[in-house]
Amino acid sequence: MTTVLLRTAGDLHARTRAGRRAVVMTMGALHEGHATLVRAARELAGPDGEVVVTVFVNPLQFGEGEDLDRYPRTLDADLKIAELAGADVVFAPSVDEVYPGGEPQVRISAGPMGERLEGAVRPGHFDGMLTVVAKLLHLTRPDVALFGQKDAQQLALIRRMVRDLNFGMDIVGVPTVREADGLALSSRNRYLSPQERRTALALSRALFAGRDRHAAQEALRARAREVPATHARAEALSAIGESRAAADAHAVAKVAPGPGGPASVRAAARLVLDDAARLDPPLVLDYLALVDPSDFTDVDEDFTGEAVLAVAARVGTTRLIDNIPLAFGTLGAAS
Repeated sequence: MTTVLLRTAGDLHARTRAGRRAVVMTMGALHEGHATLVRAARELAGPDGEVVVTVFVNPLQFGEGEDLDRYPRTLDADLKIAELAGADVVFAPSVDEVYPGGEPQVRISAGPMGERLEGAVRPGHFDGMLTVVAKLLHLTRPDVALFGQKDAQQLALIRRMVRDLNFGMDIVGVPTVREADGLALSSRNRYLSPQERRTALALSRALFAGRDRHAAQEALRARAREVPATHARAEALSAIGESRAAADAHAVAKVAPGPGGPASVRAAARLVLDDAARLDPPLVLDYLALVDPSDFTDVDEDFTGEAVLAVAARVGTTRLIDNIPLAFGTLGAAS
């Protein structure tokens, strides 16, 4: 398969379409995370469909002092990665093609969800992101578009926009791809020095600590539900090695089992991040949050359902984000 490079929407619209068109939107500097998205798109489109990868560095997503000029632009390498992953087309429009009248006067507002977490740290970022995603969805006219779960808030907002504004296409989230040491793949990882990278690993370690704490709690609750609220139940709690619960097992036995411990999940992750803040170079935390993915509000202690444990921090001059999904009130946690 030879991947075609197209620069205008007219050329893209002129292509004959047979099956489904699946689109993967990127800002270039492609890596294995993007390649995973393209392979997933290839599978969804099928042999008769078409996979389009967009490469566009959107100026509306960069705030004052952010790295628009510094953002890597590697189109030749991107073409090779897209081709190997199964893309039919790389659509790499110019700024004038996407915004022919200059910066758009009418933009999409991300609303309250876009003002939380990433939106609070980067005001206006999600308005710019949704505006360009809307533009690219109209320009590429897909049946399905795929986005990485690493940008969980972005994915949630795109899903909300497509649903609320009746875009008439499917949005699919693809799990985060990680490097061997656990660091989530990102185009910005290349900015990290070896020392900074060691500090940056605290992001994924914090998330895994929260996930592991959650899994232990869910196992404890499941075991407790199997044993009557008696001394035997206290012994059962102790037997599975939950030392904190066993320290006051009789008190735990009096509590009806329920969804367990958003606060302790946050605390387990925070311990790792606090340690990283004392490293050289230090990790400078923007936020750690455990949120409902439907609106990105903090979950309370009685929460049940899907949640996202999210973190953002700076190491040196590089800002990184990461997250993992968790399920409260159901056994186990997604990873």
